Amino acid sequence: MKKYSGILTWFLLLLICLPLHLSAEQQTGQPSSQQLPVSIQQKLDKAGIPASTVGIYVHEIGALQPILALNADAAMNPASVMKLVTTYAGLEILGPAYAWQTVISAKGKIIEGVLHGDLVIKGYGDPKLDLEHFWLLIHRLRQTGLERITGNLILDHSYYDIPQGDPGAFDGQPYRTYNILPEALLINYRSTALHLMPDIEKKGVRVVADPIPDALHVVNNLKLSDKVCGGGWRNFLDVEIQVAGEAGDSLQVILNGSFSARCGRQSLLLGLHDSATYTRDLFKRFWTQQGGVFDGDVITAETPAGLLHLKTYYSPPLAEVIRGINKFSNNIAARQLFLTLGTAGSIKRARSPATLEKSEHALKQWLATKQLFFPELVIENGSGLSRIERISAKHMGQLLLAAFNSPVMPEFIASLPIAAVDGTMRGRLAGTAVSGLAHMKTGTLNNVRALAGYMLDQLGRRVVVVIFVNHPQSVSSRDAMDSLLQWVYDR
Repeated sequence: MKKYSGILTWFLLLLICLPLHLSAEQQTGQPSSQQLPVSIQQKLDKAGIPASTVGIYVHEIGALQPILALNADAAMNPASVMKLVTTYAGLEILGPAYAWQTVISAKGKIIEGVLHGDLVIKGYGDPKLDLEHFWLLIHRLRQTGLERITGNLILDHSYYDIPQGDPGAFDGQPYRTYNILPEALLINYRSTALHLMPDIEKKGVRVVADPIPDALHVVNNLKLSDKVCGGGWRNFLDVEIQVAGEAGDSLQVILNGSFSARCGRQSLLLGLHDSATYTRDLFKRFWTQQGGVFDGDVITAETPAGLLHLKTYYSPPLAEVIRGINKFSNNIAARQLFLTLGTAGSIKRARSPATLEKSEHALKQWLATKQLFFPELVIENGSGLSRIERISAKHMGQLLLAAFNSPVMPEFIASLPIAAVDGTMRGRLAGTAVSGLAHMKTGTLNNVRALAGYMLDQLGRRVVVVIFVNHPQSVSSRDAMDSLLQWVYDR
């Protein structure tokens, strides 16, 4: 009897001590996987953001279980953090050295440097044909000995078979460059940069367009102010765009409002012209600058058969291209990379034309080969510029864990913005212990803020961190997000 009494006494003592043991663990500052750290909860409460609208997943590399998981299985809008899915898939499916090609051919005979006919340029979705690389393309074309083109410029966009949508459908801003739709032959994102610079001596604002299209006139009514300059300097500008000319072939940009002298030099990017007009004007300018002669017009058509091949121009490698996609959240480049996934396929043989359906299938097939099954995943265009794209914080975290163990890990992590150093994280966490230790992709939409990537804590442990906020007050969630990174560092 005494034997059973002793066992009973020991069991009762265990039941009494167990809660005390759990309480001691809680006092270490390590929350349970569903319990928010106090510092983060306070920031969310101050911002008026319910915890139910926040998805968090924090997982140390090599650990079996996450450190923190809140609403981690909920399908949420990740905004531009979706670019992590697209760029990681691109690196593995295409390879870091993948390069897009642009093919230049002649329709006609070339006699003593003169093309008696048309010049044909066919695009294959190069997302990096900016001013510098388009100038280089023309330079290399001139090196073939071609000097004069008697015919027209034919642009071939047929490699893409995608819907011709309304660029203003997303937010009613058809001229903002982030709304430019993908094109198989896209030159400089069809963008015109208006550089704004304070002119202290004249007490005004200087505006310089780059490049300066022939069919563009800028009316500068801006007034110089001395207001504090912040990220909202655009809010003090009013940009009015008017179609001008008898044939509607020219544009007038009217700038009203004010610009602060404290802002220094800032740039406003606009997509003002259609692809044909923009490419023709830029081609003429660069061709003439390099001593060529061309007085023809531009035609959009498929490449005819039996042409004389002149030059194939290759883009920079994918590893370089994704730095621009992730560090500066380049939407159009991300969309063109997404479209490329569907033309490569698992056997890496080109399948054209590119379609959104092919790309979605290729990406999900790739996820399956990695044993990553994300049933809630909705991917519309691969850039995050979408109202319907969805993924859970847990699955985004699992993707990042897989990427860390991938052969392309160095290229992938190097493409992410670094806290207080560069990209979209340049102005965040400066002067804190986290500065320089967090490679994090940001995401911003109306009612959406997101952050995901890798960071080192104070003991040198690498940690995956994902946080999504889907709430009307998400614009005020930055302090909570930064507090999460600080908590991960300090834990």
